[in-house]
Amino acid sequence: MKTFLPLALVAIPAALVAAPAANWVGRVVMTPIGGHYMGNPAAPTKLVEYVSYTCSHCAHFVGEASAPLKADYVKGGTVAVEVRNAVRDKYDLAAALLARCGGPARFMGNHEALFANQPAWMERLETYDRDATKPTDQTAALKDIGQKTGLYTLMNKRGFTNAQLDQCIASPQSMKQVLAMTDEAWNKVKIGGTPGFTINGTLVKGSTWDVVKAALPAPAR
Repeated sequence: MKTFLPLALVAIPAALVAAPAANWVGRVVMTPIGGHYMGNPAAPTKLVEYVSYTCSHCAHFVGEASAPLKADYVKGGTVAVEVRNAVRDKYDLAAALLARCGGPARFMGNHEALFANQPAWMERLETYDRDATKPTDQTAALKDIGQKTGLYTLMNKRGFTNAQLDQCIASPQSMKQVLAMTDEAWNKVKIGGTPGFTINGTLVKGSTWDVVKAALPAPAR
């Protein structure tokens, strides 16, 4: 009489057990120039986004493109996305420094939150720009912008204290990196405006998600 082992007790060769597919969206690291790189380090297609936080077209792009880029391109490892700054004004600079609070692990969330809430803090910014008496010292001026335009309030909701935000604003290394990326964007890559894009080092002619998507490889299905 044969006996049969319950299925749960039958050893399955390790080679026959499918490993879970990698999800590269959770991998965000800082690049040498100071950008934030999301995705597979060996991705065959590398998209660089040059953004300005006071740019409404950038906010529209991020709102439209972030979800499909992550789900259809970055997650599976075929495309990696790096966000770099192309600062246009002191308000953009303050936001760019705040986006870096918490290091690479927090950057993408900060980045998307700043753009998602852009209409609210830009409205307060316009009043501030018109009416407020502004400090002359650069660091004090950037902190004043953060405190009086709603940027600090937004970041407080993301778990940062005002003391932490002050440190992010005053970071010499962050300032150096943001300004280096800005110089690269406008003077070396020569983007025509924000958002600007390169794919594997080649400048993309256009600034919409439809244009960028057409220049990317077809997503894996």
